[in-house]
Amino acid sequence: MNISGLLSNKILFTALVAWTIAQGLKVPSTLISRRHWDFARLVSPGGMPSSHSALVTALFVAVGRVKGFSSAEAAIATVLALVVMYDSAGVRRAAGAQAIILNKIVDEVFKEGRIREERLRELIGHTPVEVFVGAILGVLVGVLMRL
Repeated sequence: MNISGLLSNKILFTALVAWTIAQGLKVPSTLISRRHWDFARLVSPGGMPSSHSALVTALFVAVGRVKGFSSAEAAIATVLALVVMYDSAGVRRAAGAQAIILNKIVDEVFKEGRIREERLRELIGHTPVEVFVGAILGVLVGVLMRL
């Protein structure tokens, strides 16, 4: 196994650049929407823009540019992108909504503090807008990177 080949893979690098930019944009996005700095957003899921969408769409564009958009690799990247974006806006978003409700129940039922409560992570999915913005970011990075 040649790890140096993986580290010099321009397609992988493009996808990781898009993911890094999206994660970095979550801090100023949170500042604008919630009026406070939250550097934990650099490593946490959910929020604007979707780093998942940015990652997989940049991957798709980079694969298409290198291998051709009619290649089997581009088809695989397309399916992967669709599944990831559907999951982040659907299943994970629903899990986040359930976490909000369960946390409210914990707050109400265990208000007296006799039972140790553990709050669930609520921001684990994305709104369709967050997914769309992440996808646009991924396309832009995929197009602008030198491959």
